[in-house]
Amino acid sequence: MPAFEFDGHELYYELHGREGDPVLTIINGLSMRTSHWGPYFQLLPQAGVRVLTYDMLGQGASSKPVLGASFADHAAGLHALHAHLGIERPYVFGISFGGVVALRYAVDYPDALAGLIPVSTFSELDAQLRGHATNLYVGLVRVGFGFYLDLLMPLNFSNAWIAEHQELIQLIRRVGVSTNELYGIQNLMESMAGFESMTEELAGITAPTLILNGEFDWLTPRHLHDILRRGIVNSRLVLVPRVCHAFTLEIPQLTSRLIADFIHQVEGSGWAGDQTVWVSAEDPQADALLERCPGDHLRAIPLPAERPKRRKSRSAASSTRVKAPPVRS
Repeated sequence: MPAFEFDGHELYYELHGREGDPVLTIINGLSMRTSHWGPYFQLLPQAGVRVLTYDMLGQGASSKPVLGASFADHAAGLHALHAHLGIERPYVFGISFGGVVALRYAVDYPDALAGLIPVSTFSELDAQLRGHATNLYVGLVRVGFGFYLDLLMPLNFSNAWIAEHQELIQLIRRVGVSTNELYGIQNLMESMAGFESMTEELAGITAPTLILNGEFDWLTPRHLHDILRRGIVNSRLVLVPRVCHAFTLEIPQLTSRLIADFIHQVEGSGWAGDQTVWVSAEDPQADALLERCPGDHLRAIPLPAERPKRRKSRSAASSTRVKAPPVRS
């Protein structure tokens, strides 16, 4: 089992793909581990992208210190892991909690990455997200890790996927409970208690940045990703249709293509980080993967196309006027 020692602790990691290909580092969400990314170990190398995954301190097979680590600590550990493996300018992908670590990495080590992919994440806590985080933490410490996962399932996956994958969901739950330590995840969550907004620091991120957000992600909704889009100059926001917070696990084929196309654009000098908003195709084999988002991208309900308003003529206006009912004695 490959492990790297950082600050007296071990970080478990896996590296998949051909040496010499661009490297994508994947940072887990809070309750994830490297095995969750199994489909990507084949899909991305087939697309010419090498994949580095690892468990953060407190997760999976990595050490679980008694005291929690800050986001800066996690970014420093990843930077040290890259140096240990001789990876100079990786692409850094992080989802949810891991997305915050990815943002921290890009702020603290701006010259040590080729591109950034923050997914289902945030640079600041709004009232709703703070409420979700509190409820998840209370469920974790008062009931247990299994209940914490139960709370997350309806937020993570689409209704159709949940209905079709009941057995897989139970397997995911069992694996999660058996391979993660409650106190390790609790320590990770407690690092959120003193979380300070990173929004003002986003301007310091210069790397090409692809921001991904599921259409029905109610845990970290669209306005939080729009903050990232507006704050990171060299960015684009892509909305992924019909999926929720953990869409990377639900639709790995489409997610892999979005990632690989972004990396190849950057590597080929074809990337245009113009802070625009796009919508991805639902079919991972579609010829046109992206199209510009029409209308107001912050609306959950699409509005009909605006039509020029015509003033009614006097006669037309009078004909549509509602007449008062006759007065009866």
